[in-house]
Amino acid sequence: FIWAQKVAKELELNLNITQIKLNEVSKYLKKILPIIEDNNVVKAGVALPFYLAAEEAKKDGVRILFSGLGSEEIFAGYDRHKNSLKINEECLSGLRKIYERDLYRDDTITMFNTIELRLPFLDKNLVEFSLKIPSKYKIVGERNKVILREIAKRQGLNEEFAERKKKAAQYGSNFDKAIEKLAKAENKNKSQYLKKFYDFGNVRVASLLSTGKDSCLATQIMLEQNYAVSCFITINSKNQDSYMYHGPNTHLAKLQSEAAGIPLIVKETEGEKEKELEELKDAIRDAIKKYKIEGVVTGALFSNYQRERVEKICDELGVKCFSPLWHMDQSKELEFLLNKGFKFCMIKIAAEGLDKSWLGKIITKKELDKLEVLRKKLEINVAGEGGEYESLVLDAPFFSKELKIQKSRVLKESNIEATLIVEKASLVKK
Repeated sequence: FIWAQKVAKELELNLNITQIKLNEVSKYLKKILPIIEDNNVVKAGVALPFYLAAEEAKKDGVRILFSGLGSEEIFAGYDRHKNSLKINEECLSGLRKIYERDLYRDDTITMFNTIELRLPFLDKNLVEFSLKIPSKYKIVGERNKVILREIAKRQGLNEEFAERKKKAAQYGSNFDKAIEKLAKAENKNKSQYLKKFYDFGNVRVASLLSTGKDSCLATQIMLEQNYAVSCFITINSKNQDSYMYHGPNTHLAKLQSEAAGIPLIVKETEGEKEKELEELKDAIRDAIKKYKIEGVVTGALFSNYQRERVEKICDELGVKCFSPLWHMDQSKELEFLLNKGFKFCMIKIAAEGLDKSWLGKIITKKELDKLEVLRKKLEINVAGEGGEYESLVLDAPFFSKELKIQKSRVLKESNIEATLIVEKASLVKK
């Protein structure tokens, strides 16, 4: 709270500092999680300091609270904005998710404390205007929210405050560390620990399953955040070069679905550009009807083409879209997969530096190091985001059995382009 003290002194404002002991955190979690109807780790970590602030404000007779929520989205304050080629479109995408991610939580907390929450940065006119501001006024190099920072300084705010980098509430308040300590004391991870205070699944979701590493990792992250993955959706495309869908061996999604114990919806498509979206839309409709899903999970890392089209379909059908891997560092993603215990191999290669010897080979730390060498030498995307390769997950933390390839053949198209066609596979004990 050192920065809060500095700002309060600079602006001549009264500051009320509230501190609680570690053993009090569980008492508040028991109260807060049913209010926000969620046990998501991030939401819980943010809800704790926000609830305490609202509780203190209520004691002081405060009836209205102002929040700066929304400034990061409209003025490009996150790292994902820096990594985006279309900054304003990234801003809009974040705004579409802000209700499920932030607004519902904050609104329920303030309502519980009989306080009105006001959000100036989400004023309709301001949002519409901000999305028309050229991106060069939002991000310059490593500096974000440029236009907002400049306005703040013109209004007399000290540069030290105007240029300060954001620190998320759960980290600045140390509540994320507190949850972690309490969870470790019970030999649980944070998600497992939080379930004891609100043991209901979060939003029911369908996960788009390609059989590759990205879709499986996205599923794992959602499960760890206590979302109820009610079904998988797989689109089998006859066009192996589809921009939207994973090409080879999607028939193995049935085995992955069985290993995960999660039902699967399969749709076939000719793979014609844009028209292939209708099959996905039909599949999501089926998931809504049959499994009562409220959201769809994608494994998109950097593909705006894929994410934007899935988001549009979700908007049209009235469900949420989750992309938990969005703009994750590609090298870190691969390390994360190995650390989580995923077992996966390449099943298609299409890049200089890769040859058929990579096909079917289990990716280990040794292979990661080789990919890093190729990245530095040939500028490939180590996670295959540029189409350098496609993968097949053989085992995942949420699989009860492991997928084993029993019969396969290599279809070689050139020296740098080849596909492993899996003709027979089965599930075996881990």
